[in-house]
Amino acid sequence: MARRIPEDGEGINRSERQVFDELCRQLPDVATVLPNLRFTDRDGDREADAVVVWPGVGVAVIEIKGAVVEYAGGDWHQHLQGETKRVNPVEQALKAKYAMRSYLRRSSRWRRNDPAMVHHVVLPHTDLADDFQTPQCPREAISGRADISELAERLRIHMRAASKHAPVDHDDASRLIEALAGPSTPQIDQVTATAVAVEEREDAVDALTRRQASVLDLLRDNRRVQVLGGAGTGKTWLAVEQARRLASDGARVALLCYSRGLAQWLQRRVAMLSEHERPSFVGTFHSLGHRWGAKVPVGAQQSFWDVDLPAQMVQLAHYLQDDERFDAVVVDEAQDFALNWWEPVYAALADAERGRVVVFADEGQLVFSRGALLDGAFARASLDENLRNSVPIAQAFEPLGRHPFTPAGPKGPRVEWVSCPADEAVEHADAEVERLLERENWSADHLMLLTTWGRHPEQVARTDHLGREGYWDTFWDDRDVFYGHVLGVKGLERPVVVLAVNGFREPERAREMRYVGMSRARDLLVVCGPRP
Repeated sequence: MARRIPEDGEGINRSERQVFDELCRQLPDVATVLPNLRFTDRDGDREADAVVVWPGVGVAVIEIKGAVVEYAGGDWHQHLQGETKRVNPVEQALKAKYAMRSYLRRSSRWRRNDPAMVHHVVLPHTDLADDFQTPQCPREAISGRADISELAERLRIHMRAASKHAPVDHDDASRLIEALAGPSTPQIDQVTATAVAVEEREDAVDALTRRQASVLDLLRDNRRVQVLGGAGTGKTWLAVEQARRLASDGARVALLCYSRGLAQWLQRRVAMLSEHERPSFVGTFHSLGHRWGAKVPVGAQQSFWDVDLPAQMVQLAHYLQDDERFDAVVVDEAQDFALNWWEPVYAALADAERGRVVVFADEGQLVFSRGALLDGAFARASLDENLRNSVPIAQAFEPLGRHPFTPAGPKGPRVEWVSCPADEAVEHADAEVERLLERENWSADHLMLLTTWGRHPEQVARTDHLGREGYWDTFWDDRDVFYGHVLGVKGLERPVVVLAVNGFREPERAREMRYVGMSRARDLLVVCGPRP
């Protein structure tokens, strides 16, 4: 049996596969069959349905034409599903042969004289008389339905009779196959293979997430919109898309959130857009106050950020110039905003009545006591499919949320649970990170270790050494594990999360904090802590 390249023959239609399989069965082991080879040059694209490389015999470029094919009055016609169209299988085979010859002459991997090569037509569903021939196609150059059982022998006779060149030997056949199929790439290690799989998975999930844009289409005529959805339903992607659409229409847009890490992600994502698609401001709610000139006292307590700064922003908004105001405000992770924060948001609009306000929120992530969802005159839409987490991860945290969803992401490994006391959770989490890096072949930049109460010593050290901005820069570092706290990573994610459940400052928020921490993992989740 001949060798197939590729072995699975992916992309071959039914008629081609019938011929391909039968040909491989009949040919000897030394022969090789390559399906669907496309050759592109200045004259256009040419495709050979199959190429046979047979050491000691020659090379055949084959055109396979399924359905019933008829030759009459000098023209070929194919009858398929009640329709008839003009075809020319002989010319197709001839042009594919010349395109292949031209390619080999340019190839640095061949560097030989032209191989013995013929073009051959196969009509697997058409009966041909023994004396059938055309001026351009003698009988030995075409095979019909009855000829399929001896196709290899017919090719051997055709190649030996028609070619003017010496047949390729085994060494030349190997060179020819490498030139046609391409050289093998170097073996990659498992870490690289895992990284490639993660990247492909992210691309597939991004494509799924784009389907959610239909929500924005439905709500485009509403001035006040609130989109609710659980973790992994694509809210952050939609927030950026909404801001992009509004900016493209000429609006001045502010894209806001609460957490510094998410703000950096939004800024990096927006930087990839065209200049006319970028919002006028992207950052945290509090950084908008800084931009307006708000004064922050040294050692400011949480009450300042929650109450005093928003009050300052309301006053400062009175003095904003027209070009400092916005036509629309888009807020991601809006459940982090206190009710009194919305007054400065509305004050930032050029037209408080007609200005657009679009917010994205998740009831399951109300991890701050100040957080509240908007009500009143907001049109609401719900996202009910989790697209970004693997199914086992989504199923693990879905019961902890407030917004039911359907796991629709990819399959993945089961969630791993490491039962231990809360005061030993960080120690066990460190051991799990080491195991994943050394024995499971995960790359460091795929991992994130999160805590639910006290921060990890590495997070403390990086913050002290680099400052808060420098610390968050390490999230995008492709060289190391990221160490964080669940309160700071809403809207962010990594392929692998090791969650250390080391207690809760506010036990009444334990459910929401576990939900946030678990949902940051896309592909693999390891939870360390008291199992109940």
